[in-house]
Amino acid sequence: MPLNNQLKNQHLLWRAGFGPAVEQLGDLSQYSPKQFYKAFVKASEKKPEYIDVADDYLKGLMMGIEEVGRQQRKEMDKDQRKMIQQKSREGVRSLNMYWLHQMVNTGAQLREKISFFWHGHFACRNLNVFYQQGLLDIIRRNALGNFGDLLKEVSKSAAMLNFLNNQQNKKDHPNENFAREVMELFTMGRGNYTEHDVKEAARAFTGWGSNLKGEFIFRPFQHDSGTKSVLGKTGNFDGDEVLDILLQQKQTAKYISQKLYKFLVNEQPDPVKVEWLSDRFYNNNYDIAKLLEDVFTSEWFYDEKNIGAKIKSPVELLVGIQRMLPMKLENEEALMLIQRVLGQLLFYPPNVAGWPGGKAWIDSSSLMMRMRIPKLINDVDEMNVRPKDDDDQMMGRRDDEGKVANGNKSLANIPRRQQINANVDWTLYIKNFEKVQKENLTDSISKVLLQTKTGVSADIIKLYSEAGNRENFIKTATIQIMSTPEYQLC
Repeated sequence: MPLNNQLKNQHLLWRAGFGPAVEQLGDLSQYSPKQFYKAFVKASEKKPEYIDVADDYLKGLMMGIEEVGRQQRKEMDKDQRKMIQQKSREGVRSLNMYWLHQMVNTGAQLREKISFFWHGHFACRNLNVFYQQGLLDIIRRNALGNFGDLLKEVSKSAAMLNFLNNQQNKKDHPNENFAREVMELFTMGRGNYTEHDVKEAARAFTGWGSNLKGEFIFRPFQHDSGTKSVLGKTGNFDGDEVLDILLQQKQTAKYISQKLYKFLVNEQPDPVKVEWLSDRFYNNNYDIAKLLEDVFTSEWFYDEKNIGAKIKSPVELLVGIQRMLPMKLENEEALMLIQRVLGQLLFYPPNVAGWPGGKAWIDSSSLMMRMRIPKLINDVDEMNVRPKDDDDQMMGRRDDEGKVANGNKSLANIPRRQQINANVDWTLYIKNFEKVQKENLTDSISKVLLQTKTGVSADIIKLYSEAGNRENFIKTATIQIMSTPEYQLC
């Protein structure tokens, strides 16, 4: 049975973006997926603005030449250093909120969704807000561009160089961490290189570092200028040349294509289609936009087996709800807590491999919390939860007793008892169903919200919805459907 345009377009909007916005509902059945995708591409063509949330106090300290910055650092007392750490952590938190807001409201959905993918691919934890802002800017500017350019800019970013210890990678004392992760996680994938390749590549990256302002610095006196052998090639390679060697490997195109397939299409990759995509990606000189076009304009992308087959990540879930139900949040901090509870806090990946995704998003506690979120948004209800004790994501915050989590310094007091306090604007959403007969409302709402083949029981929805008047029924039925396991899928 052929799929209608509405279901296909909802599938496209969830995979190439963060789900339909309420103002798009009337267009879902009117336009073809190719028309929608063309509009998506056009809306993402403009260069994104640099996101700057850093505190003026921090900016003042970082102004001037690097040597002055170093001198200031030497003269800072314990309280000043503590203040800088606190301000920087608050900045990373503000960066989280600002980017989340962009995901909800921007028309450049394709750019932000693919940036979100690269954010997980080039996973990086760094409490320096300037470094994180710089890395995010690199990712957003290059998200739809050339993978080689993206790889090189990320590899030279202060955030990544510091996170992967390349500041300590020096001639005669190489640190292999950066070189290993570039091969294993950023380009070829595990098992496609040798330990010798890692050691030799590490020598090529010696001398790569950054200054206090986050600018890339090459220190020649720390660089190993000797001959190296990497992946069968021999020469006096520097870091850029090693990255070029990695890009010359067809395995790099295959690794990226497969990872994007799992993110955009299906967690179970189709080897034939991945091979086709990777060949074209390689032959198109790693043009990301062309790879995405190959995915989103293919007939197989809209196969039934791919629709409703992915578990929404926590960020996709939170953003998708806000796109469908426009709202003003009195307490945006609550979204930070929800991200942590559900296991995906932007800018705090669990490790350098990023978030595992797929079924890892769901366990007994996280599923219950996911299903509770729509009601927390709609009701004045206090959220009382304790995130898992992973200090990489807890950010060293204080617990309720005032003890510092895992012995680290406090980021800020983010209490685990919070209200979301959302003011939802239901106007456009309710208007979308004004021509629907009352007895068909549940089915019509389900088709807008769910991507799964099996719907939810209309009788159950009606039982727990307010039947008093049409408007209240639409509101409460929507919240009930969003609170089902089926809504977790896209």
